This record gives sequence, structure tokens and C-alpha cells, in this order.
Amino acid sequence: MSERFDALIIGAGMSGMAASIRLAMYGQKVVVLERHLIPGGLNSYYQRGKRSFDVGLHALTNFVEKGQKGPLTKLMKQLRIPYEAFDLIPQKRSLIHFPSQKLGFTNEFEYFRSEVHQAFPNDTENFDRLIEKIRSFNETALTNEYLSAKLVVKQFIRDELLVEMIFAPLLIYGSAWENDMDFSQFVIMFKALYFEGFSRPRGGVRTIIDLLMKKMEEVGVDLRFKTGVAAIITGEGRVRGVETDKGDILECAKIYSSAGFGETLKMMTDEPSTQPRVGALSFTESLFCLDKKVRSTGFEDTIVFYNDSDKYHYQASAELYDPRSAVICVPNNYSQDDAQEEMVRVTYIANFAKWNELPRPQYKIEKEKMGQAAWNLVNQVVPNLNANILFQDLFTPTTVKKYTGHEGGAVYGSPDKTRSGQTGIEGLYIIGTDQGFLGIVGAMLSGISIANLYGLVGGDA
Repeated sequence: MSERFDALIIGAGMSGMAASIRLAMYGQKVVVLERHLIPGGLNSYYQRGKRSFDVGLHALTNFVEKGQKGPLTKLMKQLRIPYEAFDLIPQKRSLIHFPSQKLGFTNEFEYFRSEVHQAFPNDTENFDRLIEKIRSFNETALTNEYLSAKLVVKQFIRDELLVEMIFAPLLIYGSAWENDMDFSQFVIMFKALYFEGFSRPRGGVRTIIDLLMKKMEEVGVDLRFKTGVAAIITGEGRVRGVETDKGDILECAKIYSSAGFGETLKMMTDEPSTQPRVGALSFTESLFCLDKKVRSTGFEDTIVFYNDSDKYHYQASAELYDPRSAVICVPNNYSQDDAQEEMVRVTYIANFAKWNELPRPQYKIEKEKMGQAAWNLVNQVVPNLNANILFQDLFTPTTVKKYTGHEGGAVYGSPDKTRSGQTGIEGLYIIGTDQGFLGIVGAMLSGISIANLYGLVGGDA
């Protein structure tokens, strides 16, 4: 005997949870299927060595103060969650660290503008004209054509080093393309990082997950853990429901999938002949718990976007990982810090295929080597640290594949996005990474936007 729902959502990541809340708010009968035991998807948490670790969350982008307009406050309004509930701590500063130049940025854009003007005096007017272009562009329009951001930016900026430095944080925090990004995504990320900036919920990503879980319960969402989708049932060009991996049939009018574009199409009983490309970009991450606060050395930056040359190589590594660039994050190095231990995280661009083909004993050896390289880099970037590692955890692209299901361990999904959310099958929509809005804020807005567009009608939507 089958069950019937108005909407079925695949995945209890940020986009899936947000979409479910929007739909259930307006009386729809909604079920969310999550194959793991913990929600959050790419942005979740786990326990190791009696310590809690965030997955994915270096920082929350799009920071604004209460009452200011922006994507963050928009999603709070849409989900009816008060600003104070996020309990946000703003960053002090982050740093783009190249050999011949450094650029700092804070949650005040004028700081970044002054840094650019001082470091690149011959491009000050060009940079300001680029800012005017960015401010006037509607980056969230679902009808925008895909366009190379570098082609657009180079129409304004003449100094190649400045182009590379502007792009470095934006690419590694939000592009499924190698060495470039879609211009709409560029504008989204530029505003998120440089216009607005970083913050962190006190309590980490679990603060946000708990808020969403509580709201889901309030509006009556049926959330089922340890339940994956074996097949999406279609007929006559539209969705009919799903068969779960437990053999249950769930009928529904609409499906919103955060599993990824290609991954979703492969679930269909009538699988399309054409598939989106598998994303090439995955990462390793090294997490170090330390006995000494980084700020005690005078180091004030929350995130360092490190690059060892004046050219930034944002592409799948030719080796297991690429040591030429890294993101070094000190998650507790904020204006307020009540954490008992220090935490430092180091992210390298990696190669899924090379990690995946390693025999288990060699995999462990190479993972430890990567962790040692990351620790050496921390001590290079933070001189006089002299800290002891109390605990460490390391993960690779194969870890990403295991826990997200993303082919190739592609954190940002396929380079072939479906901005409209459409799949060619009536009633089947993509939300999350492969719809195109990335990060925690972007993922939630993706779920909200697609749920509003296809699931809700009238002024309330």
C-alpha cells in the first residue's frame, strides 16, 4: 500500500530542509527522505574523539546586521526564523595571501576597496567601474544566460594579479567550473564575501540545523532518516512518486531533489540519454585541535586564501592534492571566542580518481602525508605558533563521495547547472548545489526559491 504526498524532497541538506519548510507552511503534505542519520548534507557535523566537528562550514557568508536587507535576512523572513536565533559572531578580517601582494577584507566593503586602491593604484577607476557593474546586475534572475566571469571582469581590470586575487576566494568557495565561473555566480559570491562578509553561528552549523529541524517539526514536515531513493517513478513525461531503498512506494505530485542533477536523473525509471558532466573539483581537509590560540601570536585573520604564485590554479589536481594553494581557516578567530580549544582547518584542491584508486594501506599513508603538509603550511602562515596538536581528523574526496553521494566527490556538483531547477520531467525539480546557489545561505535560498516558484502560487509565495 502506497502513501500519497503533495511534495517529496530528496535529501535533508540545507536546500531540502528550507524547501520543505516553505511548502509545509502553506498546508502541503511534505515528506523528506534522508539516507543518513544526521541532516545537513554538505554542511553537517560529526563526533570524533569526544569533539564535535562541522562539515563544510568554514564561515557563513552574506553577513548583515539585523534590519539590513540581504540574502541572509531574506531567508530568515521566508522561513520565519528570527535574526537573533542564528546567534551570529562576525569576523574581524580575512586575507588573500599571494607572494607579491596581500589583500585583506572585512564585513565592511570600503575596507576591501581601500586595500585594492592602495595595492593596485593603476586599476582604481577600473575596479570602481566593475563594482558599479556588479551592483547593477541581477544575479539571481533564473533566466540569466551562462557567461564567463573572467571575460567580463577583464573588460574592466587590467592587472592580471588583481584578477587572480579577486577570483581566488570566489572560485574555491563557489565554482564548479575549473579556473572560471559563471558571471551570475561571480556576482553572487562577490556580494556574499566582499560586500557582506563572514560570520559564524555560536555553536557552529548545528545551530542552524537545529533551527531548521525545529521549524520542520512545527509545520508538520515528515522527515525520514536512513531512507534513500532507489528509483524515481515517472510516466507520460511526469513524476508519479518514488520507490525507497526499503521497497516502499511513495506517490507525490512533485519532487524536489538535492541529490545532484546527474545523480537525480540516474534514479529515474526512464533515465535520459544525456547526462550533465561530473564535476572535477573536490577537496581534502585537515582539521587540527590545538592547545594554543592562534590569536595569541597576534594573528587576527579568520580565513586565509593562500597561493604560492601570482597565478591561481583552480582545477582538479594532477596529483592527490595540490599544495600550491590552500584555504586556512581558524573557525574561532572571531570578535568573540569562547571555545576551549583552538581549531585550524586546511583545505587543498584534490583529485578524486587518484584517491579512489589507492589500496587501503597506501590511502592511510598518503592521507597522513597530506595532513603533515597541511600542518607545515599552518606553521608557515602563522609564524611563532608553537602549538601542539591535541587531536586531528583528515578527509579526502572519497569521504565526500561516501557521505554526499556526489559523483567524483564533487563538492560543488556538476558544472552543468539547471538555474531554473527544471529537469525536462514535469514535477521533478533540482534544488541545492546543481540548481546553482552554493554555500549554506545559497543552498537555503535555492530550496526556498524553487519551492516558491513551482510549489506555491499567489501573493503568499
